[in-house]
Amino acid sequence: MAKTSGNRPDKNLAGVVRDLEDAPVNSLDAQQRQQDVNDRRRRDNHNHQHKVDMDPSH
Repeated sequence: MAKTSGNRPDKNLAGVVRDLEDAPVNSLDAQQRQQDVNDRRRRDNHNHQHKVDMDPSH
């Protein structure tokens, strides 16, 4: 696990490791977990799309 300057584990990576350690119970659980991952990716992608306004008319 990645360490920060204070020799403490990175909080984001700790969360990912915790999520990966849990095995899905059944196919519905696995599907819901995958949907959570997809939702997080979509939100992250949406939050990082910055369109530059190149129209100086306003």
